[in-house]
This record gives sequence, C-alpha cells and structure tokens, in this order.
Amino acid sequence: MSHPSSQPSQGRTPLRTVQVLGGGSAGSSVHVRSLAAGLVARGVRVTVCAPAALDERYGFTEAGVHFVPVPRRTDPVSVAALRAACAEADLVHAHGLHAAVRSSLARATHDGRRSPLVVTWHTRAHADGARAHVLRLIERRAAKAAAVVLGTSSDLVDRARSRGARDARLAPIAFPAPRRPLAPGHDDPDRLKHKARAELGAVDRPLLLAVGSLERHRGYDTLLDAAYSWLRLDPVPLLVVAGEGPERAALQRRIDAEGLPVRLVGRRDDVPDLLTAADVALLPSRWESRSVLAHEALHAGVPLVATDVGGVPELVGDAAELVPYADARALARAVERLLADPGRRAWLRAEGLAQAASWPTEDETVAQILSVYDELTSP
Repeated sequence: MSHPSSQPSQGRTPLRTVQVLGGGSAGSSVHVRSLAAGLVARGVRVTVCAPAALDERYGFTEAGVHFVPVPRRTDPVSVAALRAACAEADLVHAHGLHAAVRSSLARATHDGRRSPLVVTWHTRAHADGARAHVLRLIERRAAKAAAVVLGTSSDLVDRARSRGARDARLAPIAFPAPRRPLAPGHDDPDRLKHKARAELGAVDRPLLLAVGSLERHRGYDTLLDAAYSWLRLDPVPLLVVAGEGPERAALQRRIDAEGLPVRLVGRRDDVPDLLTAADVALLPSRWESRSVLAHEALHAGVPLVATDVGGVPELVGDAAELVPYADARALARAVERLLADPGRRAWLRAEGLAQAASWPTEDETVAQILSVYDELTSP
C-alpha cells in the first residue's frame, strides 16, 4: 500500500510532529496510540506529550515515539516543558480543549511563523452556570488557535464552527478492534464466557454491562432507576458497571439502600471478556461522540442500548436500540424487550458486525490525518 507524501524520500527531512494529550480519556488515548504508531510506520518523527501515567497504560514508547511526561496543568513549569518538546516540531497536534490551549502557548516559531496547530475535538465538556461561560471561552480560544479543527462527529464539527474555527472537518477516528489475549489451552469461547459470568454472579440470569467513568454526565442515575424496575423480572438481570470516578460512593449507597441488582466492579482491563459474557451492553450517557464501549460492543456482536445523543446515531446506524437521554422507563423497556426477544438480539448482533465493518480502518484514519499534515506543512 502506498502512503501519503510525508514519508521521507529523496533526502527530504522527515516530518516532525508533537501529539499533545491533556487528561487522556480512554478514547483519545487509544486513538493517539494508534495514530502515533501509524505515523512512525510512515517515517514521521513523533513526540507524545502527556501525563506520565498514560505511557505505562497505553504504551506510547512501545509504538516507537519519543515520550515526554507533561502534567495536565497550565502552570509555567508545564508550559515550559511543553514548549521545549515543541521547539523543533513542524506541526503540533493537540487532542482535547485543554491540550489545545496549552499547545497554542507552547508552539515554536520558525522563520517568524508559528508551527501549525491541528486540534482534534474528541468529546464535549459539560459545565453549568458560571463554569459554562468559562467553557465557551476555552472552546473559542481552542477553535481560533487551530489551523484545522478535526471533529470526531458531525455535531462536534458544527460546535467548532460555532466557536469560530477557521477550518473544521469531520474526521471519524478508528480504534483497534478489541483483542482478547488467550492463555494456552483456554481458547474455548463458551468456557471463557461461563467463567466470566460465574465470577460476576450471573450464571443463571441475564448479564447487562455498562463501562465508563463514574461521573454525573454518564447517566448512571438513570441506569439505576431502570435497574429498580428490573427487580420485578424473573430472573432478575444483573447490571455490572466497570469504571471508577467521583460518583462511586453515591452510586454504591443507592445500590445498597434500594437493594438494586447492580455491581460496581471498578476499572477493568478485561472489558472484551466482560462484553463477550454480556447479553446486552448499555450506554446511558448525556453525550458521546465515538464511544469506545459502542465500538467494542458492535465489534463483539453484543446488542447495544444507547442514548440517542451526540455522535452515537452516526456511529451505530440501525445496529443499536436508541432511547432518549434520562428516560429511565424507555431504557428499562428497551432492555426488557431485548431480553425477551432472542431473534431481535441475533439481528442486532449481525447488524452490529456489519456496521463495525463499515467504519474507517486505523490505516485510513492515519492517511486522512497525514493528508492534513501535508497540506499544512508543504512549501
């Protein structure tokens, strides 16, 4: 396969890029890992600037990049560290709003001009009251600082344009297809599924799975409302929530007080195994772009019930049951209908696999972004 022209040839100096991550959500971190590996394979020199813990979690160094630990702060020390990393860059690519603002301060000047800044908006921040005004200012600053804003869903592209972006484009990102490492002699899918269900306590009952940080905008209060209505079912399904976050204590208190059939299992590294064991995956968020859970559920052929928000309809097409945000009754009924209808679950499995096959590949994603780099750095 031929690659875009940033691959060095005829003595041309390799393109030097810096990828900047802020807090490093799962989606943006996985994407940057995939993008960095693809760029390195095409002869691009890549530096990744991110909080130190992300290198261990996502393996940036293993992808052949130069990793520079930079805390997610805007204090002078952090900006100075970022500025040093960007000193020789031909182009800086920031992932997220805070990373964009910091990168705009840190870009080097070459021959009287700043190196171009590309910003990818992976998600939408949530704020109320006075914080919402501050968020709009940050979004406006990030949008106007960028030569190009890449939105991972159409509504993010529209939002960037409304905040003053000079050039905003749709750039759906690809995540690697989930891989499940199998121990020797333990590659029987049915056996693995039974083992996971037994561990979670769902051998003789339906297993429902939600994955994501335990934050208010994830919609877990609505999910617990739905779980209360499932107490009348026979057998009662078990809802497993994988993730950590500030809402954990409040959610656990409610689970205990109401006797809800819900287990909070914390952050897990075996989400693909949990998905394989699940009957239905749940995504109750207030807003999502290209959800990692939706991506993995459809790849795994697991029926998905998700909120009809943000980039979710664009991502899943007809391959999921969509319900309004914060509508516990609609969410509960959608799950109950699926559990009672094996034919519908089988149809969603097939549609999910077909939809996943239509998404851009990692190679196509890298090629699209590299074409933007070429456009901005060509003489």
